[in-house]
Amino acid sequence: MKNKITGLLIAAGFSSRMGKFKPLLTYRKKSFLYNIVTKLDSVCDETIVITGHNDDLIEKELNSFSTKKRIKTIFNENYQDGMFTSLQTGLQGTASSHWVLYHFIDQPNLPNLFYKEFIAQIDDSFDWIQPKYNGKKGHPILLGEEVIKIILASNPKSNLKQISENHNIKKKCFDVKTKSIFCDVDTKEDYKTLIEQK
Repeated sequence: MKNKITGLLIAAGFSSRMGKFKPLLTYRKKSFLYNIVTKLDSVCDETIVITGHNDDLIEKELNSFSTKKRIKTIFNENYQDGMFTSLQTGLQGTASSHWVLYHFIDQPNLPNLFYKEFIAQIDDSFDWIQPKYNGKKGHPILLGEEVIKIILASNPKSNLKQISENHNIKKKCFDVKTKSIFCDVDTKEDYKTLIEQK
């Protein structure tokens, strides 16, 4: 039986350090949101976008996408309490999924090929699959059903690093050829570096 894969994109934060709303920043003339959702849609059975701050702007942007009918938004009422609450909110909407591709809004520059290779790594003898470049782990992460249960049962004040330290989780890392798994666009300087990359 084919695994059902859900793409889960967190777009609920304030982008306070950036000074501009991060999901609508542009990369190669398209919004971060468009770049990521389009790639998730190419490999996932469904895509969920978690909204919070400026949710109306997210909805407006998504309405312009040709793939809108395959995208679901979930508003996180507790988005002010941090990203982990957005992750939990999103996972509550993935009950029928075998795997969730958990994605940050900071990474509009991951190549299309990365997603195909990433999904090809799915192995049901593992619960957590993560890309690695030169020995260092990055994002996004594929979360299996057992990890999803653990996250949903955790304190909302927890974080994914704490979850990852659970010794019962069976992890798999795979080597990639792109440093984009480390992309983190928090400041104007980070954004300038991103758009100047070739």
